[in-house]
Order: sequence, then structure tokens, then C-alpha cells
Amino acid sequence: MPLKRGERKLQILQTLAGMLQDPAGEKITTAALAEKLDVSEAALYRHFASKAQMYEGLIEFIEQTVFGLVNKISTEEPSGLGQVAGMIPVLLGFAVKNPGMTRVLIGDALVHENERLQGRINQLHDRLESQLRQSLRFAVTQGELPQDRDVSAQANLIMAFVTGKWHQFAKSRFRRSPMEGLDAQTRLLL
Repeated sequence: MPLKRGERKLQILQTLAGMLQDPAGEKITTAALAEKLDVSEAALYRHFASKAQMYEGLIEFIEQTVFGLVNKISTEEPSGLGQVAGMIPVLLGFAVKNPGMTRVLIGDALVHENERLQGRINQLHDRLESQLRQSLRFAVTQGELPQDRDVSAQANLIMAFVTGKWHQFAKSRFRRSPMEGLDAQTRLLL
């Protein structure tokens, strides 16, 4: 039975994400992707103009999912520190549920791809750090943190921690969970 419109595009992205979970981390070619899907390379290009567009599709998925969860925490959690404490496990949990996407988040999968893709990931990191900074500022106004707290430095430290955990997870071939020791580490960060 033929796939419905849009289903093949989703199947391509899911297969690409699955291939990114390969611990060897070899460069993914459109030929290998097409072979995995049992279609021709031309069939891939009917849905995406380039491999970069395929990666953009993955980045869009990451953005929608991660920022959807972060925004939900920001609106539902009344405490600024509670917001930050909720965001950290969400960001790390996303990696656990989507190991292939972790390689995109750390830029590992984008090394030999179009430079604008890495720029887009950098922008995603900046937006996450900005969200953390906003929640920390809120915590200061609520009296949860001292007035003289350097929230920019703290937000940067938390983002560096999250990025480092993503790196450890990917470089351990997805064996070292980013959730390991998280409660104690979150208390230290906050």
C-alpha cells in the first residue's frame, strides 16, 4: 500500500534519525539513506531538495519538541527556580528518548554538512540559555535567589552543563545516561 502524502517525508526523517544512533557515527550519505529505505536517491530528492533540508527537518522537530516542553514548564511552574529545575531534566530526557537527535544537538552529525545548520543549532542553544536566564531573573524577583546573582553567568553554566551531558551521552555511544547523578548536580547548579 502506498504511503500517504507527507508520510514518506516523515519516514525519511525517522530513518535519518535512526541512522544517527549508530555508535560508529559514520558520515551519512543519501545513498545509504536511500538503501535503508529501499528507495532510490531520486525518491529522497522528491521530498527534500538536499540533505541539508533533511537535517533542517530534524532541527525543526527538535525545536518544536524542546521549546514546546520548555514553554509548558514556564507557564505552569510558578517558581523561577522550579522552572529551571524542570527544564534541565527535560533537556537531558529529550536526548535519552532521541539519541540520534543528540548528535544533531551537539553538532556532531553536522560536521561535514552546510554551515548554516550548525548556525541554527547554535541559535537553538542561545535560545535555551536565554530561557534559562529569564527564569533565573524571575527567581531573583521572587526572592528565591539573591539580588546580586549574576543570572547570565548561571544560565551559561547550566547550558554548558546540559551540553556537556549531551556530549558525554553521545561519546559514550549512548551508554552513559545524561540523567546519571542529576538530582545532586541540579542542586549544585541552583
